[in-house]
Amino acid sequence: MRESENIFTGILPGFLVHGQVLVVSWFVIILLLGLSFLGTRETSRIPHNLQNFVETAFDFITDIARDQLGESFYKEWIPFIGTLFLFIFGCNWAGALIPWKLIELPEGEFAAPTNDINTTVALALLTSLAYFYAGLSKKGLGYFKRYVQPIPLLLPINILEDFTKPLSLSFRLFGNVLADELTITVLTSLVPLVVPLPIMVLGVFAGSVQALIFSTLAAAYIAEALE
Repeated sequence: MRESENIFTGILPGFLVHGQVLVVSWFVIILLLGLSFLGTRETSRIPHNLQNFVETAFDFITDIARDQLGESFYKEWIPFIGTLFLFIFGCNWAGALIPWKLIELPEGEFAAPTNDINTTVALALLTSLAYFYAGLSKKGLGYFKRYVQPIPLLLPINILEDFTKPLSLSFRLFGNVLADELTITVLTSLVPLVVPLPIMVLGVFAGSVQALIFSTLAAAYIAEALE
């Protein structure tokens, strides 16, 4: 993104800050924190509606972690897997449901944070750091033996695999979100209001699936490192 397309520039010397992404990301984070606080503030044995929602979301995330990591390791990874899922889920829904383009800016426009390749790459790199940490914490330096197994000739391929994992994670999420927003934008310009509504519903569903895929793959990579 060019400097003229950013709301905030020059905050950090030598860095361009994508202000639109920063604003919408913090909007999603504050919304998630607010829902978590309100849903757990007054818990009861007979849960109210918001507590039901929070408990359902937690159970769903727990199932993802348990299915991929197994009973022995899933509990310590629930916070990381849950954060990935909820943040991506919130960003995708914010991009699909909130008409950000109606907010006119002097430069650039608001959109889902996952519509920015920098966001998806950052999430993918965090996932890479997580599974390296998982492998090293369990096996120590012996974790690197995996690169020469089953035979040393596979060393270049095994190293390349660690580069392709974050690439596939980031571009899959970015490409799907970008394609959905472009489709809605084109249809809205051609046939306002009526035709884009089913596409928006499909976008909400696709955004939910992308959050599930990303978090499930992240858990699977961590499980592979712990094997």
